[in-house]
Amino acid sequence: MITYILKFLTIFFACLFKFIAGPVLGAAAGFSLLEIVTVTVSGMMTSVIAITYLGDWFKSLWDLRITQKRKKFTPRTRRIVKIWKKFGTLGIAALTPIILTPIGGTIVLTTFNVKKRKIFVYMLGSALFWALIMGYSIHWLLNIPFFDFLLR
Repeated sequence: MITYILKFLTIFFACLFKFIAGPVLGAAAGFSLLEIVTVTVSGMMTSVIAITYLGDWFKSLWDLRITQKRKKFTPRTRRIVKIWKKFGTLGIAALTPIILTPIGGTIVLTTFNVKKRKIFVYMLGSALFWALIMGYSIHWLLNIPFFDFLLR
C-alpha cells in the first residue's frame, strides 16, 4: 500500500509540471486507465488552481519586468498572442496539455485577465479530454502483442 501511494504521489508531482508525465508514468507503473486519468487530471488541476490564485503576483512580476525593459515582442510572445487572437480561452486551454505546460497555460490565461471560473472549467475539460485520449492510447499500445513480446 505504501509503494502504491508513493508511486501515485510521484506521478502526481510530475503532472504538476508536465502533463504527459501522467499517462506515461502511470502506464509504466501499471495503473489502470481510471487511475491514470485521476492522477493526471488531479496533478494538472492542482497547478492550475495554485497558479490562478497566484496570478495577481505573476501579473505584477510580469509588468515589473516589462516596464524595466523596453516593451518588445519576442517571437514567443508573438506566437502566444497569435494563438490567443485566433482561438481565445478555449484554444489556450486545449493546447495547454499538448504544447504548453499546466503552469504556462494558466499564466497565459491569467495574463489575459480571463475569469478564474472560466479558467477552471476549460482547463478541467481539456485535462479530462487529453488524459483520456493519451491514457487510452498508451494503454492500447502496451497491449499490442508485439510490444508485449519486447517488454518481457
